Amino acid sequence: MVRALALLLAQLAAAPIVSEAVETGERHPIDLATFECRDISRSTVLQRVCYDRAQRDLVVATGGSYARYCGVAAETADRLLGAPSMGQFFSQNIKREARGGRYDCGA
Repeated sequence: MVRALALLLAQLAAAPIVSEAVETGERHPIDLATFECRDISRSTVLQRVCYDRAQRDLVVATGGSYARYCGVAAETADRLLGAPSMGQFFSQNIKREARGGRYDCGA
């Protein structure tokens, strides 16, 4: 048992650390190394929410694809995660503000 555990630990130590990257619907890859991600099970609209507090970037998975929203305040991200209806909050406060609005990431 001790040998098996030692072997497993040695294999884990030798394994490369790979950060996760996702691609948005616009085919822009995003490295999630600096994001805090949560899988969402209580929403029928959102599957995953990732937020980078330093950059104020929000990445959201809906319908199996990812979208990025820039300049999202930490308070807004926290309100999204705590909303009784995450999908409704997202649609009313973030998604509609993205294209050409305050959360648009630009070119």
